[in-house]
Amino acid sequence: MQYQGFLKTPFLWRSNRINNLQQFDLQITYSTSFNLKIEGNPRLEKLVERFVSNQLEQDKAIKILAENIQVQDHKITLGELDCLLLKNGIPIHLEIIYKFYLYDPKAGNSEIEHWIGPNRRDSFVQKINKLKEKQLPLLYHSLTKPILNQLKLSVKDIKQQVYFKAQLFVPLKDFGKEFDLINNDCIKGFYITVKELNQFSDCKFYIPTKHNWLVEPHVSIDWLSLENFTSKLTPFIENESSPLCWLKKPNGELIKFFVVWW
Repeated sequence: MQYQGFLKTPFLWRSNRINNLQQFDLQITYSTSFNLKIEGNPRLEKLVERFVSNQLEQDKAIKILAENIQVQDHKITLGELDCLLLKNGIPIHLEIIYKFYLYDPKAGNSEIEHWIGPNRRDSFVQKINKLKEKQLPLLYHSLTKPILNQLKLSVKDIKQQVYFKAQLFVPLKDFGKEFDLINNDCIKGFYITVKELNQFSDCKFYIPTKHNWLVEPHVSIDWLSLENFTSKLTPFIENESSPLCWLKKPNGELIKFFVVWW
């Protein structure tokens, strides 16, 4: 279910609309199975990387050359290249990103700057800057050249692209609003504060684990009343952590939403 939820998450933008960052062109399919072995209990971002690998390996036009390539200066790690691959024989350096962003019109001064992390500790614009200033330039570092030589690649032939998916959430009053720059299909739900929960007193609730943030809401879980849900929210809010939650309306409609601490 995690893999299917990942597959159904759209790319955050199309082509190179955002800062000339080129999105990877991949034929989306929702019917593929997950065949790779997952070791231990990886962080969500590492789980997503395995999902991307699985998806790429099922495309006959793609050959993965190397993944999670660490560039080191002696024992100091300068950074990591997520993936080097061939697509129809063309070498591509691919950076893989999967994010959850909330739209806060008070953050920054532009549409891109308004998208922030659920706990306000990161943002879309910060990630773009990191890609442009650190992650993508790492390909051209002198210490990366020996790695490329081993793979029989010339840096001048390599295209740089991103695989950037996201789930987006907007203030409740803006649920249904369309935005200019991002792919509006990424909007999965809304966010509210604890004080705003009373308007959903006739609904049921669920708090999935972090890995299951990827999963599409479904009914086969133990739903909570508003009172029990609010009780389970308290530790999150006290720790300044905004959980992703599921909402089931009386008519059976299922929606993802965040309860924010801020």
